Amino acid sequence: MSTNGTPIILKDRAQALAHYPHGRIANGMIYVSGISSRRLDNTYEGVKENADGTFELDIKAQTKAVIENINVILQSQGASLANIVDMTVFLTDMKHYGAMNQVYNEYFDAETGPSRTCVGVLTLPSPKLLIEIKAIALAP
Repeated sequence: MSTNGTPIILKDRAQALAHYPHGRIANGMIYVSGISSRRLDNTYEGVKENADGTFELDIKAQTKAVIENINVILQSQGASLANIVDMTVFLTDMKHYGAMNQVYNEYFDAETGPSRTCVGVLTLPSPKLLIEIKAIALAP
């Protein structure tokens, strides 16, 4: 363990684009790095490439993939989505807010779900990404 806790690095998930873990455990908390819909093979859930080289981006598919990716990270530590106390959602366009919430609400409710902030951002690390989420959870 380093002075800032224990890293969580999963070999079966998309690897970080820089030197950081999928998450970090410290002081009874799990801090999940910003997670996208990128797969291990560097393709993206919720992205369809058209014959002309343009892309169709699906916020619902991307949101579901992001939440499921976060769940896998938490499950690797014996936790689950139910352990999340706070989430920060980054959207490249607030026009996706409603559709993102439709998927989000399939996983969380106001009584037991985490506190949440949603921020509009200019861009994410790939133009194929519409959403990224980071989370803080209680370690079991």
